Amino acid sequence: MTSNLFTPLTLRGTTFANRAWMAPMCQYSAAVEGPQESAPNDWHVQHYGSRAVAGPGLILVEATAIVPEGRISAGDLGIWNEVQVEGHKRLTSFMRSHGVVPGIQLAHAGRKGSNDLEFNGGRSLTEAEGGWTPVAPSAVAFSDRTQVPHALTVEEIAGVVEAFAAAAQRALDAGYEVVEVHGAHGYLLHEFLSPISNLREDEYGGSFENRVRLPLEVVDAVRAVVGEERPLLFRVSATDWVEPEGWTADDTVRLAGLLRERGVDLLDLTTGGNVPVASIPSGPGYQVPFAARVRRETGLPTAAVGLITEPRQAEKILADGEADAVLLGRELLRNPYWPREAARELGDEHLLPLPYRRA
Repeated sequence: MTSNLFTPLTLRGTTFANRAWMAPMCQYSAAVEGPQESAPNDWHVQHYGSRAVAGPGLILVEATAIVPEGRISAGDLGIWNEVQVEGHKRLTSFMRSHGVVPGIQLAHAGRKGSNDLEFNGGRSLTEAEGGWTPVAPSAVAFSDRTQVPHALTVEEIAGVVEAFAAAAQRALDAGYEVVEVHGAHGYLLHEFLSPISNLREDEYGGSFENRVRLPLEVVDAVRAVVGEERPLLFRVSATDWVEPEGWTADDTVRLAGLLRERGVDLLDLTTGGNVPVASIPSGPGYQVPFAARVRRETGLPTAAVGLITEPRQAEKILADGEADAVLLGRELLRNPYWPREAARELGDEHLLPLPYRRA
C-alpha cells in the first residue's frame, strides 16, 4: 500500500514522483567576484546532487536573485546573466537524470540585502565594504543594525516586475520546470505586503489592495513567461507574528484567493522574517495550521514547512488533508537521504541509484 508521502502529485503538466520536497535554503557559497560571480559552482553541484540521488519529488534551488542588488549577500546565486544560466544547467540536468523535478525560487532581498555572508555573521555592509544600497517600498530599515533602504519609485517598481519576468525566462532556459516567486521572510515582496514595512501613500501602499499590487503584478508577469503547462508556486509568510499591526493569517487567506485566480498552482507557507524580533511559538509542525487553513478555505493546494523531521509526522500531515506536499529544510541538511529512509519506514519501494544498491 502506497503512503500519502510517496503518492505522485500532478500540477498542470508536471508530475512529481512524491510529495517529499526540498525547501529552498541559501548556501551563500557563490563566487563573489569575477566572471562566475553569483553562478552555481562545484559546491552547488554536490549539494543539490547529493539530495537529488535521494529522490525528493521536487528540489527548489535556493533564493536566486533577479538583479545584483536583489541579493541578500554577495555569495547568493543570481540569474540575471547568461553565465549564471550555464551554471544552473549543471544543476537541472543532474536533477532530471535522477527523476527529480528541478525548481527555482526567484527572489529580491529588498531592504534585507547588502549583507556579509551568513556564516561570517551576516552583518550589513556599506558600499565601502563591498555592499550596496538596498531598496524597499519605504525608507525604513529592517533594524537599527541595517542600512536605511532607498524607497523605490513607481518607475523602479515597474523595473522589478520586468526583472522577475526576465529571470523567469532565464530559469526556463536553464532547464527549470517549476518557478517559485519568493514573497516571504521579509524580502522585497513581503515588504510590500506588510504594513510594518510598507508606509507608501501611492497605489502601492496603504490598503490591502494596494499592498498586494506588486506581488500580483510579478505573478502575472511570471505566469505569462512560464506558460500554461508549467507550475507556478508562491512562497508567503503567513503571518509577521505581530498582530494586529503586521501581515496576518487573514491577509494570507485573502491573498491566496487572488493568487489562485491568477494561476498560482500551490502556495508554499512559511512565517515571519519581516521584523528582527517576534514572539514565535515554535515547535514541531508549528506552521502547518496555516497551510491547512489556506487549503481548506480557498481550495488552493499548499505545501507545509517548518520543523517537519519525522516520516510519520509528514505522512500524517498529508493524510489529514492539511497540505498537498511537505517541504523539508534543515532536516535535509542534516540527512540528505531522508526521502529514501522515509520510504523504507513507511513501507514504500524507493529504489537506490545502481551504484549504491550493494549497501
